[in-house]
Amino acid sequence: MESAGGRDTPGPVALLYRILEDVGVVCALGARLSVDVPESHNAPQKIDVLGTLFLSILSGHRRYAHITTIRTDGVKPALLGMSKVCSEDAVRRALGTLEEAASTQWLQTHLLRCYEPLLTEPWILDVDVTVKPLYGHQEGAEVGDNPHKPGRPSHPYHTYFIGNLRLALDVEVRPGKQTAAAHTRPGLWAFLRRLPRSARPAFLRGDCAFGTDHLMREAEAEGLPYLFKLKQTKRVKGLIEHLFAEPVWAPAGQGWQGVDTTLQLQGWAQARRVVVLRRRLKEPLLLKDTERATGQQVCDFVESLEPRRVYEYVVLVTTLREELCTLAQHYRDRADMENVFDELKNQWGWGGYTTKDLKRCQFMARQIALIYNWWSMFVRLAIPRRHAEAITSRPLLLTAVGTQTRHQGQTTLTLTSAHAQTGQIQRALRGLRAFFADCRATAEQLGWAALWRKMLSRIFVAFLRGRPLHPPPLFPHPT
Repeated sequence: MESAGGRDTPGPVALLYRILEDVGVVCALGARLSVDVPESHNAPQKIDVLGTLFLSILSGHRRYAHITTIRTDGVKPALLGMSKVCSEDAVRRALGTLEEAASTQWLQTHLLRCYEPLLTEPWILDVDVTVKPLYGHQEGAEVGDNPHKPGRPSHPYHTYFIGNLRLALDVEVRPGKQTAAAHTRPGLWAFLRRLPRSARPAFLRGDCAFGTDHLMREAEAEGLPYLFKLKQTKRVKGLIEHLFAEPVWAPAGQGWQGVDTTLQLQGWAQARRVVVLRRRLKEPLLLKDTERATGQQVCDFVESLEPRRVYEYVVLVTTLREELCTLAQHYRDRADMENVFDELKNQWGWGGYTTKDLKRCQFMARQIALIYNWWSMFVRLAIPRRHAEAITSRPLLLTAVGTQTRHQGQTTLTLTSAHAQTGQIQRALRGLRAFFADCRATAEQLGWAALWRKMLSRIFVAFLRGRPLHPPPLFPHPT
């Protein structure tokens, strides 16, 4: 792939930057961020620090030490307006000087600008917690609820996503023992109260950790519908036993059956609508494990024989008025959050970039979420109608050997991809170049807000079904 013309060169990184530049998202990569850089001729500039982080996160790094692998790149810094790629020590020191409140406001503002026009459409807010294991002596590294590595200190990431779009709204890093939904509630309601009522979600959705009376009462007081899973406590199990033999089970889609009823648990101020779902198990049921004399664990199974039937159960609590099948599908869609967690922790940097202080861990969690959103949107422009995870989209659109040459005032950037789908890459980049050329032609007439809505209308064309996005309500952006 070869083209000439300096700024018109459609390299993947250049095109990604052009998205951010054209809509005013970058803001000189930190012009509003308060970073106290020591007075020194060798001290890095803000744009160099944040540009280095941008390149490192985009490349799939997980540690600050990995920054060393991109320090010899002589092409990308010029594309981003940087003077150089900083060292890992310079980046860590610069982030250590951040003023926490200012950096939080800056990152939340830019996260909001990513998805702000989408909030005019009906959307679902998925809330969940994931755990990042720690292996050193970090602030807040406490032994809490860590299901995959019990006894290992960790940081819980309290996160909010736009359901089914895989866009991160915000993330809050807390000490290891603060994994319960009670520690999510303050940040969740602070986020929701920053939005106009017209931009609030259609409903909240979460697993059994969030099916608590406190959170449900707060949602009811705010007039916000919800759909949560209930823990199978004694009274919930009693409801299941009562309904087991009743002829009231109706189809709920994908092999599930359901019953719509009401339930009032101990501690609840009122009865609430619950939906009991069940699905028959076809595989052998694990009864117990025994131990041989050699110490080896042996699992005993029993086959589910007719007329005996064995089911798995899910109990949902909700204020929504939709029918049974719709509610069941809504909760099944929530499982996509696990795929987002897997991508952010294993293909991006949520599982790394660890420092001793919690402040820098929090900054990097939001910075990774922001760049993850940018890259996801860029890939959707190139590959419409589906989400491509970084494990496939980076080799396709980012990994290439680039050579930059200058002659007679012109700059030529030659990209050579070793990917087997080179033809698809060329077609995608040509389509992006034509789209950005059209955006630049109308940029002055539209302004950045209208231009960004135009881009989002193309990025999420499948979800919007071809409809253009309308101007959003006014958001209180910090100056």
